Amino acid sequence: MNRASALLILTLGLSACGRETYTTWSCTDSAGNKSPMILKKAQMQFQDRQYDYCGSLGPLSYFDLKCPAQIQDSSNIFTTSSGKLVSNTNEFQCNEL
Repeated sequence: MNRASALLILTLGLSACGRETYTTWSCTDSAGNKSPMILKKAQMQFQDRQYDYCGSLGPLSYFDLKCPAQIQDSSNIFTTSSGKLVSNTNEFQCNEL
């Protein structure tokens, strides 16, 4: 591999690191009410609030306005694989858009 090719590959690799992780979901509660949810980098935007990512345990990701000492006590628990979101005591089924 020549030097120009190596430099091009390195530049492309570094530019990919700068891309934002952004996923939009449509979440429905048990009454059929829909709410959009956006996962952007280490934040969740849901019902006009922005929550910080507090960590993960297995398949569960935890989000809160201010992360508690025990992440399991977070106000929002999201399971990406099933799309299940528990926000406070409300349960939502979310589908990726």
